[in-house]
Amino acid sequence: MKYCSKCTYPIVAVNLTMSDENVCSGCITHDEKLEIDWEAREEEFKGLLFQYKSKNDNNYDCIIPVSGGKDSHFQAWYIKNLGLNPLLVTYYTHNYSKTGEENLRNIGNSLGIDHYVYTPSRKVIAKMNKIGFEMTGDMSWHFHCGVWTVPFQVGEKFDIPLIIYGEHGFTDLAGQYSMDDKPEFTKRARHEDVLRGFTPEDFIGKEGLTRRDLLWTQYPSDNAIEQVGLRGIFMGNYIYWDANKHVKIAEENGFKGNPEAFERTYRTMSNVDDIHENGIKDYMKFIKFGYGRATDHTSKDIRLGVMSKEEGISNVKKYDHVKPKKSLDYFLNMVEMSEFEFDCIADKFRDPRVWWIEDGLWWKDVIWGGVMSYGKCFLSPDQQSKYKRNK
Repeated sequence: MKYCSKCTYPIVAVNLTMSDENVCSGCITHDEKLEIDWEAREEEFKGLLFQYKSKNDNNYDCIIPVSGGKDSHFQAWYIKNLGLNPLLVTYYTHNYSKTGEENLRNIGNSLGIDHYVYTPSRKVIAKMNKIGFEMTGDMSWHFHCGVWTVPFQVGEKFDIPLIIYGEHGFTDLAGQYSMDDKPEFTKRARHEDVLRGFTPEDFIGKEGLTRRDLLWTQYPSDNAIEQVGLRGIFMGNYIYWDANKHVKIAEENGFKGNPEAFERTYRTMSNVDDIHENGIKDYMKFIKFGYGRATDHTSKDIRLGVMSKEEGISNVKKYDHVKPKKSLDYFLNMVEMSEFEFDCIADKFRDPRVWWIEDGLWWKDVIWGGVMSYGKCFLSPDQQSKYKRNK
């Protein structure tokens, strides 16, 4: 398996590609950032925002989807400081930590912004967690769907066309687009990237779920999008995105980092809002593709110049493989599943380009050289046949 010569990403990560010099597309795109006139970009962004300012102040100027994290606080602070009147919109995941809950309640109060929180039924979400895990290998499918659907439903309902997200994740991490492309959110991106080709229809009828249970998953029709002029944009296309700087602004406005170290990463400021982001959801990424949240965070920090590659590799070695107890226990209790059952299902989603089986154990190449074993295989003999080592 190839690893980037600059950061810690393997070639299978987040839709990236690798150059002949083994430099990943994420690093190449980050280098583009260093050549951009960000002051000009910011002025362009302000001009775009004020095109949508409500006439006569009779409506909100825009919607900011927020989770309550550091980026949410930064986005809300920035837009509010421009003199605009945003509406904060949250899809509530039922996966908040105590600190994450406090941050969520703080963001609107500290900045004086109205905040709309949509809370789906916990019973429905428990079923979505289980089905999502069994069907897609991701218990947070409902989270992705809600975060990229509910704000557009609110925009349609209240006639607020502009919806502002933070960074464009696949551009920031993987270089899916050039920084000159300025990608916007589309119905196609929602289906292919966010929902991974699945639809709410794939959940209806499973675990007794009905169409009525999943009304919050229904994206506005093409006609509604055109009529309201719904448009999803990303601040990261116009504002230089640096989480290490943004968190300082967030903290000045009441944001709190995690009070204790995470089990799967060294950062305490990121993904405070959802216990599964740095927990079992991210562990499934390691199970599938052999890398985790520490790889994401070290790659970002190496590119930003706040960490050496050697330090990054050390963190990857320490954190990426860890099976998170707190998040796993929470999930297993919610969906009434045993850990053995979880492991059996998880193994079905491993990528044979990354993993192979020897002596009943899972093995993979590692960034610090050589190969390592990462636990017992739970697949049946028939299922094991495709996991032959690529030499």
